[in-house]
Amino acid sequence: MKNTVTFFILAFISLSGYKCNAQQINANRIKATTMTTTPVKTEKNLLTAKERDYAVQFLKETESGVFDAVKSLNGEQSTFKPAAGKWSVEDCVKHIAAAEKVLWAMIEESLKQPVNPEKRQGIKFTDQELIKAVEDRSQKSKTFEALEPANSNHKTMAEALASFKENREKLITFVKSTRGDLRNHVAVLPIGTYDAYQFILLISAHSNRHTQQIEEIKSNIDFPKK
Repeated sequence: MKNTVTFFILAFISLSGYKCNAQQINANRIKATTMTTTPVKTEKNLLTAKERDYAVQFLKETESGVFDAVKSLNGEQSTFKPAAGKWSVEDCVKHIAAAEKVLWAMIEESLKQPVNPEKRQGIKFTDQELIKAVEDRSQKSKTFEALEPANSNHKTMAEALASFKENREKLITFVKSTRGDLRNHVAVLPIGTYDAYQFILLISAHSNRHTQQIEEIKSNIDFPKK
């Protein structure tokens, strides 16, 4: 599973080479607590109320963003591709659904392992810098084969949306109720070091990244009219 997620992250963003500017973050987004590189010191190592609330709202907002972006699209619009080799709206949704499942499984797996706060010294990104990097559509890369829309288990966009909603709602419920020490479960990957809480933010930011892509497709001059 670790290798799968490593390839997944490498496939959609090169975080190791990204330079962030925290002041460019959307003004309408709740400001998250800046992450430190030392173990989080909270009662019983739980998430703070601010961290929990931020993650839940971010997950909800980006879930709604996906559904709002595809609302009322007909079949011709859903399958329209701006050019040969480019993704359609349906392709984007299938990819979002597949990625949601893969990263959720990664979080579950990481929480089965012992906490390793000593690894936090390797974390180089704040929460907001990670979100900014993932959402930045100016950096493009090809996803790996397992997450290609053509290899999706979902035959239709409706199936993919149902899967996405199921996994996203599961994750929201988890964040609301978990008593896990998410900040001190740290994954060390070839591209960097991130804690479990950051992976939750990454999932949310990833769906927003492709919601932006959907809007780009819809804005294409040749996008079918209703």
